[in-house]
Amino acid sequence: MTAPDEQNAPLRAKLNLETSQMQWRELLRYFAAGTVIAVSDELDLVEVAVCISNDDKASVAQWMAENRVAKVSDAQALAWLKADAALWTVVIKPWILVQQKKPS
Repeated sequence: MTAPDEQNAPLRAKLNLETSQMQWRELLRYFAAGTVIAVSDELDLVEVAVCISNDDKASVAQWMAENRVAKVSDAQALAWLKADAALWTVVIKPWILVQQKKPS
């Protein structure tokens, strides 16, 4: 483990414990407030949360440029609502990060 990883271990463990699945319909009011961020299933949800918590602008900017981290679009919100999707979630105030896992 590198030094930054060791420093982030307690935060990573805390966020991992706070990660849970929620139905999209339960998150609609937060979506309406503009505080829901979608994380691509190619990324580790907890790792993204750690980077946001640590204000790692370089990593977040890169993911945003690659469209792997972005505010949830209206089209995505509607698709999740129609599918009654369950999403993995973790809160990094003021944001709620959500991720839909690929089907196995």
